[in-house]
Amino acid sequence: MEEERIGLFIDYENLAIGARDDLGMQFDFRPIADALAERGRVVVRRAYADWSAFDQDRQMLADNQVEMIEIPQRRGRVRKNAADIKMAVDAVELAFERDYVTAFVICTGDSDFTPLVQKLRELNKRVIGVGLKASTSAMLPPACDEFLFYERLGGVELPQRKKPEKKKKPEAAEEPKPPEATVDVAALVTTTLAGIQRSSDGPVRSSTLKRALLRKDPTFSETDHGFRAFGELLRHLAGNSIVELSDEGSRGDPVVDFPKTDSETKDFELLIDVLTANGEQAMSGLKDQLRKRRSDFNERRLGYSGFLRFVQAARAHGAVNLKWDDASGDYLVSVAD
Repeated sequence: MEEERIGLFIDYENLAIGARDDLGMQFDFRPIADALAERGRVVVRRAYADWSAFDQDRQMLADNQVEMIEIPQRRGRVRKNAADIKMAVDAVELAFERDYVTAFVICTGDSDFTPLVQKLRELNKRVIGVGLKASTSAMLPPACDEFLFYERLGGVELPQRKKPEKKKKPEAAEEPKPPEATVDVAALVTTTLAGIQRSSDGPVRSSTLKRALLRKDPTFSETDHGFRAFGELLRHLAGNSIVELSDEGSRGDPVVDFPKTDSETKDFELLIDVLTANGEQAMSGLKDQLRKRRSDFNERRLGYSGFLRFVQAARAHGAVNLKWDDASGDYLVSVAD
């Protein structure tokens, strides 16, 4: 695969002020440089700001070969988006004048750059966004091919924040709510894999799967789920018989497939056991009954987008009957004759 050639554009005020206000730390360019070095060769590095407000940062950027574009504050006038407009014009100009630049990295959390991202993608350029989670507009990450949150990059050491003193709970205080459940990464991978297999012929390689995951969610990162690399995540799933990996002519980019095991058959057998014990059941409460028997049941791990698709597959295999009931407004499921 040909190496990406990257044009880097930094809305410096957005990142530097965000790091100071949201994270309580000095912005450091090095983690961004390291992350981009893993993705390709950076051929253009530009940062835009009124540098009189960031005098201490100049040397750090100079050491990292970043060209600093001066957007001075005019006396007696209110500057409005001067740096944003200059940065957008320069990025589009580079896209037309330098065909060899295949990817653009836009470092900002400002939603005003969303049209720029969309235009660059129209020009067949890959766009990676970089911003701080707390100050990034919800509009920007979905517009990009990939979006990196600065505080999650390797090398960013977040300062220790002082914990507020605990206050004594009043007697009638409510119990704290539990944290929201994390995304089931196994289900996300398997449903994406199944979707690719339905829409294309031939083997699905890990690089193709990763790109599809990023198209679904540009902020996806295996590190959020405790894995250092995407290959490590896939090996973990393979070790648990969720996917199967095989090297077919491309070292380091294995083919990903569903394991040729009886895991699906076991789930069909579980469904049959529940229906045999309880008789014909409405679809709406059936999944809960399966989970009472086996708490780790999840049809998405097998690549099904929903429980109905799983039951339809069981019907296709001759395991169950499935019919619509107008009276209950639900599907009825029973063991096949």
